[in-house]
Amino acid sequence: MIRSLALAALLALGGCVAAPPAPVPLGPTYRDADALIGVTSRYDAQKFAGVWYIRAGFDPALGRMAFRMIDTPKGRVMRLGAFVCDPAGICGDFSEDLPVTRLGKGQFRVTMPDGGTRDFWVLWVDEGFRTAVLGNKQGDFGWIVDRSTKGGADRIKAAREILDFNGYDVSRLKVIR
Repeated sequence: MIRSLALAALLALGGCVAAPPAPVPLGPTYRDADALIGVTSRYDAQKFAGVWYIRAGFDPALGRMAFRMIDTPKGRVMRLGAFVCDPAGICGDFSEDLPVTRLGKGQFRVTMPDGGTRDFWVLWVDEGFRTAVLGNKQGDFGWIVDRSTKGGADRIKAAREILDFNGYDVSRLKVIR
C-alpha cells in the first residue's frame, strides 16, 4: 500500500516537470508541422559513415556540397564541404567542422557556425546505403543525399517520395545539378 502511494506521488511529481521547449526552426519551414515524421529503423552508424553528396534540398542558396560524420579528438563533427565562389569569381573548396551531438538512433543535433543548433534525422536510407533522406520535425531542413553526384534516378525518386510522405512540400525542393 505504501509502495503504491509512493509510486503515485512520484508519478504526480513527474507530471509537474516542465517539458523542454520545442526546437525553434532556424529558417523557413518546408513541411506540414502536423504530418507524422520518423527516423528510419534501418539506420546503422557504420554503414552511414563516409562521404555523402547533397543531391537536393530546400535551401534556395544550396549548391554543390558534401558531408561526412567523423570523430575528432574534440568529439564528433559533421565535416561539411562546398565548392564556393566569391563575388570576384574566385572559386575553391571550403570545409567546416560542425560539432554534432547524437540524440538517438539516426537523430543528431548540429551546432551551426552562428552558435545555433539544427536537428537532423535520417528519415530513410536505401538497402545499399547509397541514398538517404535527412530532415527534421521542425521542417526547416531537408536533404536528399547520395554516395555519388550522378545516377541513381530510381533512388532519388524514392527519396523525393519519402520527403513527400513526411509532410515536406516537394515542389520547393531544389535539385543540385
